[in-house]
Amino acid sequence: MKYHDSVAKSTEYLGPALSLMAKQTAAMDPVSYAVWYEYVAGINPALKIAIDEHLRNGEMLDETATYDIFNSHVAGIDEEVAQRFSDGLQKVMAEMSSSAAQAGDQAGQFGNALEKWCADQVSSNPGKHRDVETILGLTRNMQGSIASLKGHLDDSRLEVEQLRQEVGKARQDAIADGLTGLTNRRGFDAGIAACLSAADPGSGGPSLLMADIDHFKQVNDTYGHVFGDKVIRAVAQILKDHVKGGDMAARYGGEEFVVLLPDTSTEEARQLAEKIRTMVERVRIKRTADNWAMANISVSLGVASFRPGESATAFVARADVALYASKNAGRNRVTVAQA
Repeated sequence: MKYHDSVAKSTEYLGPALSLMAKQTAAMDPVSYAVWYEYVAGINPALKIAIDEHLRNGEMLDETATYDIFNSHVAGIDEEVAQRFSDGLQKVMAEMSSSAAQAGDQAGQFGNALEKWCADQVSSNPGKHRDVETILGLTRNMQGSIASLKGHLDDSRLEVEQLRQEVGKARQDAIADGLTGLTNRRGFDAGIAACLSAADPGSGGPSLLMADIDHFKQVNDTYGHVFGDKVIRAVAQILKDHVKGGDMAARYGGEEFVVLLPDTSTEEARQLAEKIRTMVERVRIKRTADNWAMANISVSLGVASFRPGESATAFVARADVALYASKNAGRNRVTVAQA
C-alpha cells in the first residue's frame, strides 16, 4: 500500500484535490481523484512535473490526459520498491530454507545417535523393544517432515525468483516499442521527467537529440510499409548502438526518434548527432523479394541542451524546432538549438 496518511491528513488533502478536479474537463471519478490526491500530497514528483506542464501551458486535463498520467505515474509498478520487496522475500526464503536444512542435519544426527542408543537398550533389555520402536518411528517422522518443509521452501524460493523475473519483463514490455525494441513514448516521458528532476546544473547536461527519417512517406508510398518498417528498424539499431550508460534512445512516434543524454554537453551531443547522421547515410537496406538494396536513407537531427528551470515540454520543443530547422535547410544535417 503506497498511502500512509492519517485520516486527518487525507481529509486535509480532500478539499484542494476536489477544487483542482473541478477545474478540469475530466470526470470526477476515482482515477481523477487518485491523480489529484498524489499531486496535492506531493508524494509523486514525476506526476507533479507532468501536471505542471499542462497547467503552465494553460491546458485543462481531459479524460485522455488524466488517464495517461494515471497509467504512467500512479498505476505503474514502482521498480525500486518491487525490487526491495522481492530481494527481501528471497532473503527470508533462503534463510528459512537454510534453517530447515540445518534442522534436518541435526535431526539426522540425533536420529543416528538415537538408533545406536536404542539398539544398545534393546540388546541389554529386550522388554523395551516396543517403546524403542515408538521413539524411533516418531524421530523418523520428524526427519521426514523437516525434509518435506525444506523441499517446499526451496520450491517457493524458485517461484519467487520466477515471479520477480516476470514482473521485470512485464515492466520492460510496457515501456518498449514493439517494432524497434527501443523505449516507447511512455517510457521516454517517464525517463525525461526523472532525468530533469535529478539534473545537476553544473554537470554539462542533459542534452537531447531528436531525429526524423527524411522523406519517409515517400519511402512508404514507393516501396510499401513492410520495407518502411525495415528502414525504421535500421535507424533504431544505429541509435541503439550509440547509446551508453544512462543514455536513452526512444521511438518518439512514427519515423521520429529521440535520444536523452543525461551527462552530455552540447558539443558532445552535436558530435554524436553528426556520427549518427553519417552512419544512417551509409546504410543500405535490402528488399526481401529481390535483394535490391536501397541507398540514400538519411535523417535530419536537432540538438538541444537543458536550460535550468525549463519544463520537459519546453526542452523537447526546442530540440524539435532545431530538427525542423534541419529539415527546412535541406535535410540530412544537424542543427543545434540556440542556447
